[in-house]
Amino acid sequence: MKRILYIGNKLEKKNSNVSYISVLGRLLENQGYIVHYASSYHNKLYRALHMIYKLCRLRKKVDVVLIDTYSTQNFYYALIISQLCRVFKLKYIPILHGGNLPSRLASNPKMSNMVFKHATYNVSPSEYLKNTFEEFGFNNVTYIPNTIEIENYQQQKRDFNTPKLLWVRSFSKIYNPKMAIKVFESIKALYPNAELCMVGPDSDGTLLETKELAQYLNLNVSFTGKLTKDEWIALSIQYNIFINTTNFDNTPLSVIEAMALGLPIVSTNVGGMPYLVEHNRDGFLVSPNQVGEMTKAICHIMEHPENRENMIRKARSKVEQFDWINVKTLWTEILEQDNS
Repeated sequence: MKRILYIGNKLEKKNSNVSYISVLGRLLENQGYIVHYASSYHNKLYRALHMIYKLCRLRKKVDVVLIDTYSTQNFYYALIISQLCRVFKLKYIPILHGGNLPSRLASNPKMSNMVFKHATYNVSPSEYLKNTFEEFGFNNVTYIPNTIEIENYQQQKRDFNTPKLLWVRSFSKIYNPKMAIKVFESIKALYPNAELCMVGPDSDGTLLETKELAQYLNLNVSFTGKLTKDEWIALSIQYNIFINTTNFDNTPLSVIEAMALGLPIVSTNVGGMPYLVEHNRDGFLVSPNQVGEMTKAICHIMEHPENRENMIRKARSKVEQFDWINVKTLWTEILEQDNS
């Protein structure tokens, strides 16, 4: 059984939502893999130094390095660690999370080649990024979807007397949380008893801006801050529509989880979202930052129960394919393959 060093932002005890490293790492451990991690330091410099330290210390004790790879500043963690892996002749596998990675490929082709060309595999959790990377000439990309344990997501009977909107994400400009406030204002004009709950920690100061906008518009919005996965899943029983307002995305785990829970999805049509949600079949997709379109989609869900129930059923059926019992085989194939 292979020994793994997993590089990523393991910040579940910090001011951040639980990231995929905590999900996948635990599942791999349950399969018998020995998994080491870096890093849980909140300070970005300390985090980078800890990643380098762990790689240098464990370079002869691990067989492969997994690297959660994002499109913004965290891209440079992947750059540094991948090049050290090349020096140490260690296999490494970037896991492509950043919804804006296509822009990184276009704007930084040299650095992108340094990271992705020499990887044993590049794992894409969406067909969207897989197709994009192949268009840029990378032939070592394999699709492995973000995974959940479907048994942990029980569908609940919900009433649809009035919209009760749920938003789950870090408060960051790229996720456009203020659009949720504007949509809520529009919905309140039609359904005065409507509710909005926004779950997640602040990432870049956007939480305060979002709260100020809600206050300015005299809207009573519930801001929970960061919740554990179990906490927000329990909270979701009180709500009936999941909204995703982002400007950039891949295949976010929160949307997959909402589909599993039986929450109808209304999302902006960006990045990998059309690869996850088929418009008017298992959710609704609207143009980015178009409050009117999202409002109209929410109203459609409220007013067409038969279509809504079909959508909920099809969404659940789709994400059942992402259950770990199916996905673990894909991981085993690439981790156990001897391509030295």
